[in-house]
Amino acid sequence: MNIETIEDAEPRSVWQAIRRGFGQRCPSCGEAGLYRAYVKVRDDCPSCGAALHHHRADDMPPYLTILLVGHILIPLVLMTEQAWHPETWVHWAVWIPSLVLSSLWLLPRLKGAVIGLQWANRMHGFGGEEDQPVEP
Repeated sequence: MNIETIEDAEPRSVWQAIRRGFGQRCPSCGEAGLYRAYVKVRDDCPSCGAALHHHRADDMPPYLTILLVGHILIPLVLMTEQAWHPETWVHWAVWIPSLVLSSLWLLPRLKGAVIGLQWANRMHGFGGEEDQPVEP
């Protein structure tokens, strides 16, 4: 019986897997789409057959989305206010749609990047073994 440990396994490129995940592609082959719906990950890659159901992205993608969108849009809002002093309705008309659309665009990409990171590091079953339940 040939049991392969994580240390013996062929290394996976972390940055390549993150780039593929950010592009919403399979972190293993980069060919097929990662999602079957907006942020619903496929169970298996239809191109290479890699199991993708192991992922545990959880709250990291929304956290990163809030962090990035907030750090990009808030300075723009403040600079706009200081430079032009627009009416409140202009802020609402510009920044609320910008916030929503940028968040909706960024969330699946960041979730893919997190899944790619987990795949490259063989986390949460991506190394071939299932996670063991934690006993209290």
